[in-house]
Amino acid sequence: MMATLKDAAARKPVLATIRLIVSAGAARPAPPVGPALGFYRLNLMAFCKDFNARTQKYKADTPMQVTLTAYKDSTFEFVVKSPSVSWFLKKAAGIETASSRPGHSNVSSLTLHHVYEIAKLKQADPFCKHMSLEALCKSIIGTANSMGIEIVKDL
Repeated sequence: MMATLKDAAARKPVLATIRLIVSAGAARPAPPVGPALGFYRLNLMAFCKDFNARTQKYKADTPMQVTLTAYKDSTFEFVVKSPSVSWFLKKAAGIETASSRPGHSNVSSLTLHHVYEIAKLKQADPFCKHMSLEALCKSIIGTANSMGIEIVKDL
């Protein structure tokens, strides 16, 4: 119990939490990254180099969600999350936009195998680690339904 109190006292004061969506391996000091981090006087190049190194295994146009915590002493740490479920579904279905009338008109259909593969990718996320694959699959199916993408057993 004492260790947790000591940790709490040693924690740095947080200045801000910044949420960004940056293309994988393409962080540059230009907008949207520059103004967001420059406002808090954070080291832009350090963020760009670190982010690009962490996301080099992804394809170039993949939108990565970043949650960056800025501290009062001008240091920062950040967590990179995988792209949104809707982005994965659009890529898998090969569509640009979701249905304008979900539930009435389906724009595409995917198999349960697609859903399972997306769930496996999302399970690597820090916030999805505790979820079972089944729960993730159900969540993804729900997202697909709200986008007008039909989930079938096999095509």
